[in-house]
Amino acid sequence: QVQLVESGGGLVQAGGSLRLSCAAAGTFSNYLMGWFRQAPGKEREFVATINRSGGSTAYADSVKGRFTISRDNAKNTVYLQMSSLKPEDTAVYYCAAARGYGLGNMEYEYAYWGQGTQVTVSS
Repeated sequence: QVQLVESGGGLVQAGGSLRLSCAAAGTFSNYLMGWFRQAPGKEREFVATINRSGGSTAYADSVKGRFTISRDNAKNTVYLQMSSLKPEDTAVYYCAAARGYGLGNMEYEYAYWGQGTQVTVSS
């Protein structure tokens, strides 16, 4: 089992940057990790995923080229670096952990979720 705590959200102007962190308690390197987001009135959607070693990543088309997912297994932490932020990136961002190998872009693949951190991008 793994417990996840996100941090780093906040208010930023369009075009700005933020870095989200997700600290894990548990055997972090056993899990592939993902970031998801949920905007007001919308369903939660996939943002990015990274495999156990950090050597492979995948992104939603809407964030490709602007967001970067990374992990530090020595620090039990996964990051989401967000740049060129747009108002449509406003959402609660969740990190999630899944047992297994490879990458995961579907919610049902993830058994463990953080509580979420709010990101608001003003125009």
